[in-house]
Amino acid sequence: MTNKKKGGEVVQLGDTDLHLFNEGRHFRIYEKLGCHLGTKDTKEGAYFSVWAPNANRVSVVGDFNGWEKHKDLLSPIGATGIWTGFLPGVVKGQAYKYHISSNFNGYTVDKADPFAFYAELPPDTASIVWDLDYEWKDESWLKNRKEFHGFDKACSIYEVHLGSWARKVEEDSRFLTYRELAEKLPQYVKELGFTHVELLPVQEHPFYPSWGYQVTGYFAPTSRYGTPQDFMYLVDKFHEAGIGVILDWVPSHFPKDEHGLGYFDGTHLFEHSDWRQGYHPDWGTLIFNYGRFEVINFLISNALFWFRHYHLDGLRVDAVASMLYLDYSRKEGEWLPNQYGGRENLEALSFIRQLNEEVYREFPDIHMIAEESTAWGLVSRPTSVGGLGFGMKWDMGWMHDMLEYVKKDSIHRKFHHNSLTFRMLYAFSENFVLSLSHDEVVHGKGSLIGKMPGDPWQKFANLRVLYSYMYAQPGKKLLFMGSEFGQWKEWDFTQSLDWNLIDWPLHKGLQRLVAELNRIYKTETAFHEVEFGWEGFEWLEANDAENSVLTWIRKSRDCSEFIIAVFNFTPIPRYNYRVGAPFEGVWAEIFNSDAKDFGGSGHGNFGGLETVPAEWQGRPFLLNVTIPPLGGVYFKWKKPQIV
Repeated sequence: MTNKKKGGEVVQLGDTDLHLFNEGRHFRIYEKLGCHLGTKDTKEGAYFSVWAPNANRVSVVGDFNGWEKHKDLLSPIGATGIWTGFLPGVVKGQAYKYHISSNFNGYTVDKADPFAFYAELPPDTASIVWDLDYEWKDESWLKNRKEFHGFDKACSIYEVHLGSWARKVEEDSRFLTYRELAEKLPQYVKELGFTHVELLPVQEHPFYPSWGYQVTGYFAPTSRYGTPQDFMYLVDKFHEAGIGVILDWVPSHFPKDEHGLGYFDGTHLFEHSDWRQGYHPDWGTLIFNYGRFEVINFLISNALFWFRHYHLDGLRVDAVASMLYLDYSRKEGEWLPNQYGGRENLEALSFIRQLNEEVYREFPDIHMIAEESTAWGLVSRPTSVGGLGFGMKWDMGWMHDMLEYVKKDSIHRKFHHNSLTFRMLYAFSENFVLSLSHDEVVHGKGSLIGKMPGDPWQKFANLRVLYSYMYAQPGKKLLFMGSEFGQWKEWDFTQSLDWNLIDWPLHKGLQRLVAELNRIYKTETAFHEVEFGWEGFEWLEANDAENSVLTWIRKSRDCSEFIIAVFNFTPIPRYNYRVGAPFEGVWAEIFNSDAKDFGGSGHGNFGGLETVPAEWQGRPFLLNVTIPPLGGVYFKWKKPQIV
């Protein structure tokens, strides 16, 4: 499969293109606007097209004309606001910008191309003439993706910031390139058993400390790590390793940098003009005008672009809550109500629903995931029933409750037992992803291992039981890089992870535990077939606060396989702890977070337990379980085959 355009002539904007663009339904507009190599009258060069309706003159400046502002003028297409022209002699790799003279206040500016496929290495800000030619090798992956991307399939996500996963320490700690990452990262993710990788935004961004969340080049992977084809190669290698690729995507805001989208043609073209709607107080950025058809066109075509040309398997949409509410992070008098007097951003709601409809219409086998931090209803429900149309949503409530709970000394946990159980009151109201993300290990919050109480052994045991608890809970999983081996310091985007820690037994043991949890999660149907409904879950004991113990059952869809999960959040082993069992026979101990191979003390149940014929917890049998200190144990029963 290839991205290569057939034929050399680039089709120019036609009447249908202009009509669809102006009504916000041209979802391949990046094929028409921007810079495209081609021929005209047998001359090779490039077509340039840009939307700047309030300009009185637009020219292209670049390496090919000495950056002369008045040499290569573009021509307006009627009253469409689009300026276009063909420049002979332009070749791939040359830098360029649009020089825009506005109709207002004599404003002039040099702007990067909003539709550029490639950009200069920051701090330089020009766009680069480029193409998307690449010979893909993942046809089999794309053909079969629907077979392992359903809600009844395991989905465990390894979240990565490419610039700090690993660096060339011996070369002044430089970034690894996309191709260098491709030789290491996919294999590492595969060995740990994750099904997907989620990349913090790779779209071009001038301010590196934004981690990619302040995007200026929406159609360009950052040049910090290589070319667009290099990034395609990385995605290809992930697919070769059997790993899906999810990309963080940021339609909620964009930076004010002069070369970017803000005040593009001397007017507020992409953003609202009123600061109460167009300015983001949390990040000092600008907010898209979701009521403008051309902006909707830009964003939806961009989302589809990454699926079409980079073969992505999902988008995680950032900061959805900030899009839904007009008063988000604003005080009284700092926001404007909608036409009905409410606080809901009706235009953003319409955009989000249209976005998800269009993406799932063309790519029904991918994931659209919302980072939505409020109690807004039906985020991951179809638009046909009033939902936002996402496939899944991060469970921010679970993340907050669990981290607050495990930070407490075990002696106090019995007074906060509801933090462990509260989730099940809402667990199936959305299709949730249980996320322990980058946001929880930065800005002074400390690392996950650093949050744990107790001595070093107890810290690791606490983290092991936390992960064991997460994997046994209904919902897909996400873990940020470094957390899989217990990075001590909080995440620093300017440095590599501390890979030397893996040489230490407790760190290596934690890494082994994560790999084993991923293996069990993928192979045991009881853990992944029913994650979004009550039919896959039963409480056994939710109220033993005194002992800080919980037990529950997970079931396969056809109820042929059952797993009992048992957890002890204190450092005191629980011997002969009674656990109800629905079926007679041997329940095999298939996982124990306290195994010595993981760095534990070795408390366990000798590989399995035989049921006792006594009713307990509403079940006809019971198991006398040894629950390890700060440990989680899984027991499996499989329906006997009838011969």
